[in-house]
Amino acid sequence: MPSFDVVLEPNLVELKNAVDQTAKEIGTRFDFKGSSARVELTEKGASRELMLYGDSDFQVGQVRDVLLAKLTKRGVDIRFLDLSARIEKIGGDKVRQPVAVRTGIDSENAKKIQGLVKQSKLKVQGQIQGDVVRISGAKRDDLQAAIRHLKTAVTDLPLSYTNFRD
Repeated sequence: MPSFDVVLEPNLVELKNAVDQTAKEIGTRFDFKGSSARVELTEKGASRELMLYGDSDFQVGQVRDVLLAKLTKRGVDIRFLDLSARIEKIGGDKVRQPVAVRTGIDSENAKKIQGLVKQSKLKVQGQIQGDVVRISGAKRDDLQAAIRHLKTAVTDLPLSYTNFRD
């Protein structure tokens, strides 16, 4: 039975390259000289997090802007980043902002995708398998129509469609 997987995976190589380029630009820019401005990528098991550091809220915002520009140039969708975390004071006049990197579809969004597939009236079924949603159907054309439907219906997540099998 033909099927494909709906996944949420950033290109980790390009993400790391963008972080490295951001660190390089921060090191060479005059307005960051002598400050504690930097960006770090930490990996805790399967989850990844960026930590933006600076001397003030404004400087953390500048670091974030440089990072977003580098990510865009490298072709990494910025919707992978969860920028909703607040800026924290870490002592003295130093501040930081944690930025989570989204990987894997959480259960709420997986149920939403599964519901969209059911509402599309196509002859396909969606199954939640961990942090992946597998869509299967009898015809390849129905699966391609499901991909088109999901691309137009889900705009808040940068979904990828992998493992297409006949």
